Amino acid sequence: MRRALARWRARTHHLREQWTTWRRQWEVERDLERAIEGTAPILAGPWLSEVGYEALYWVPFLRWVKAAYRLPAERIVVMSRGGTASWYRDISPQYIEALDHASPHELAARASAGALKQRDVSELDRRLIERASTAAPAGAMNVLHPSLMFRWFAPFWSGHETLAFVERHTRHVRIEPPDVRVPVALPADYVAVKFYGARSLPDDPAVRPQLRSIVDALSERFAVVQLDTGLGLDDHPDVRLDAHDRLISVSGRLDARTNLAVQTRIIAGARMYVGTCGSLAWLAPLLGVPTVPIFTDASFLHAHLHLARRVYGRAGGGTFSPIDLTGLVDAGLAIGRPDRVAAGH
Repeated sequence: MRRALARWRARTHHLREQWTTWRRQWEVERDLERAIEGTAPILAGPWLSEVGYEALYWVPFLRWVKAAYRLPAERIVVMSRGGTASWYRDISPQYIEALDHASPHELAARASAGALKQRDVSELDRRLIERASTAAPAGAMNVLHPSLMFRWFAPFWSGHETLAFVERHTRHVRIEPPDVRVPVALPADYVAVKFYGARSLPDDPAVRPQLRSIVDALSERFAVVQLDTGLGLDDHPDVRLDAHDRLISVSGRLDARTNLAVQTRIIAGARMYVGTCGSLAWLAPLLGVPTVPIFTDASFLHAHLHLARRVYGRAGGGTFSPIDLTGLVDAGLAIGRPDRVAAGH
């Protein structure tokens, strides 16, 4: 009887969780239909959250919404920051730069306050929506806010939905880089590198020597362009490695309004992208660039890694080859040059 009762309780708990998940999904679907109903322009945004969620989820989600509900491109107006219009090129030609209406300091303050993911409509969001609506011909717009996407995929991130759920509601395709001026002279053959401190790859004394060894090994074969922007627009500080004649830095040379456009252009021209697992590491394969994301803590990356491994190949993207440094760090080992490793050094 005890075992039967325990099974009954477990089954009841599972059904209750499943019902809660379904109910929330129905609510989000209803809110999506309200956001796109009628014929008024639809503001998709403003997107102010992390780059990785934008590239891996938000843009593909909007692409699915457009196709599933047969929305004409003329109805959709995208608002993001950093000059990411090319990421949305097949969704809409209409792009509003959020940094034309908000300062980099406001975005940095928002990030430092811990508001990285737009699970709610903030005061800054409302102000940007009002600015976009003022510029609309009819003076009114429907709003498809990023909070809806975060609610839509929350069951997947929490483990209550499968990868198939995300695949049914996204469309991942190759992205064409923007035609934008790059403020440094790029070599004919180079590797793009971007390391920053994050939960997935903390900037600590045990990790930094590994990253320096990786960059040193790369620079012996190729020129290296380091995407250390120095802009401080989020809570992920750049890990700046020692400069030398084979390493080119963009620090201090980027305008916040176009910084992501320039970084996209640089990555698209690289033979490889190597960096912290997050941010632009999720974008680089969609530019057709072989990508090596590096991490030491995968505890909150599993869902994203699972999705990335599935979709990039289908989209015709670059190879995606993550490296976990945890074993090296825990064992006190170091990455070294092949000739030194062979010699026992």
